[in-house]
Amino acid sequence: MTATTPTTPTTQPTQPALATAPVTRLALTMSVPTIIAQGANASYTIIDRLFIARIPGHGDDAMTGVGICFPILLAVTVFAQLIGAGGAPRASIELGRGNFRKAERILGASVTALITIAITLTIILQLAKRPILTAFGASDATIDYAVDFITIYLAGTLFVQLTLGLNPFIAAQGRTGIAMTSVLIGTGVSIVLDPVFILALGWGVRGAALANVIAQLISAAWIVAYLSSGRSGIRLRASNIRFDRILLPALALGLAPFIMQITECLINVVFNIGLQRYGGDDYVAAITIVTSLMQIVNVLTSGFQQGIQPIIGFNYGARRMDRVRRAIVMAFVTQIASAVSLTAVLAAFPGFFASWFTGNAHVVAIVASMLPVFVCGWGVFGIQMGAQCALVGMGQAKQSVFLAILRKVILLTPLALLLPHWLGATGIFVAEPISDATSGIVAGVLFAVTYRRIARGMRDARV
Repeated sequence: MTATTPTTPTTQPTQPALATAPVTRLALTMSVPTIIAQGANASYTIIDRLFIARIPGHGDDAMTGVGICFPILLAVTVFAQLIGAGGAPRASIELGRGNFRKAERILGASVTALITIAITLTIILQLAKRPILTAFGASDATIDYAVDFITIYLAGTLFVQLTLGLNPFIAAQGRTGIAMTSVLIGTGVSIVLDPVFILALGWGVRGAALANVIAQLISAAWIVAYLSSGRSGIRLRASNIRFDRILLPALALGLAPFIMQITECLINVVFNIGLQRYGGDDYVAAITIVTSLMQIVNVLTSGFQQGIQPIIGFNYGARRMDRVRRAIVMAFVTQIASAVSLTAVLAAFPGFFASWFTGNAHVVAIVASMLPVFVCGWGVFGIQMGAQCALVGMGQAKQSVFLAILRKVILLTPLALLLPHWLGATGIFVAEPISDATSGIVAGVLFAVTYRRIARGMRDARV
């Protein structure tokens, strides 16, 4: 058995709560700050688009250009999530086992990986941005807006990596309120700077990108300072900031959310190219609005996941399967309920929500007709989100990776490529609910089999 490190005073407030507090109350208490943090995170993109859409005379083209950049933005964030979504649950499991030094080594190695990834991404994407954006569906009317935005945004890649990659380590300690504050600081800065830079100073999409860079810089500085201080249960120590093989299991676990998000980049490219081909700029603008609205749904689902996963991970590490089971039930209930309720509201009033982003009547009409179709499978997909939350929390990397590949690579991408041959642009919107519902059903079956195997193994070990 690995030697444990005595609990330091800074870890005392979090360990008893994760181990003993009523699971339902603990899950809700921890989820509220993470939901707020997720909402603040999503607001970077949404607020940008709301202000960009109001640029006099160029709003629609500018918003579409920024929408073309979305797969690159996702690519930048998913590499941060590869580290954060894998390292933080592993750290949480080690905290449950009492291995605080091992958790700190995971944190230090994660910082090294994030810095390396940030430098690599910045160089590659800056050099290849224009051909990439053209390949992603940018037209002559939108390419300059896309290039202007992404050039400045990529200058802040390091800050994005540190903010998104390290904040989960704060939540993994049970300190979701602090993690929420980390994000709110950056969001507040962005909300203040966006109207000034975009409209008042007339910097347009460049102003939106600059506001993002400054906001992420401030958030990253706050997070690093907190993790390096005595207030953090797992300390960021200079001696641990190095390449370490201890990160490999974390990378394996983070591979599932990484694949889910990197394939989101892929499908956004497929959507943009297909809609440009079968519908034109108005359809690309419509999918930009639809994906912006779906970020609102992701706020709740991701927030619940980040709030509940530390409970699952900590108690799984402590071999408290009774508490793990109750947390898993909460994961499924919250994911399915939030997905159903929010998508129902979007489907009921699609034209109203579309009007937030554009005054173009044709774009609004496309969103009004296609948004209800696009979201109708999300209720069933809530099963997969609940399964992913539980599987990652218990360190089950292989099953999580399979589910991540299933939805976007095996199902959605081929459907989005094939259906337009018969249904035109509508086929791209129809592909989404088919893949959502199918993957949700498969995820439910796979999780049931996996959980029974884990529970049986733990019972046999006790005997």
